[in-house]
Amino acid sequence: MRRRLNEFPGMMLNGRESMDNEQLWVELVGGIIIARIRGVPNESLLRECQRRVLQLVTDTGTPRALYDALELELPTVDPALVQQRLESEKDPSLQLRRAIVVPHSRGAFLARLAFGEGDYRVFYNDISAAIRWLEA
Repeated sequence: MRRRLNEFPGMMLNGRESMDNEQLWVELVGGIIIARIRGVPNESLLRECQRRVLQLVTDTGTPRALYDALELELPTVDPALVQQRLESEKDPSLQLRRAIVVPHSRGAFLARLAFGEGDYRVFYNDISAAIRWLEA
């Protein structure tokens, strides 16, 4: 059973931004940046997600992020290629450890394609394991 992050006791919501269409949420919960994307992402949505995550990393010094992609729809490989390009544009000195939670193997494959060689791990439907890995 999947639990939303706000159901975990002791995790305080420090800030939340959402887009008008409610496809994107980026928030600081405890010591982890949470990025949730739902639906079919386009380039501007992925770029905005990257901007918000990196801004929180810079502002808070928090080097850990969880990407909740459980409600993400990926009909094509295009979003992975966009994220791959965004990763190549990221400041290489910026340290960021990421956990990506996906619902199935196709999502896992595309996440690995998107994030390449970075410090990340993909989890299947297991937000709790992703949080434990980030906190280790």
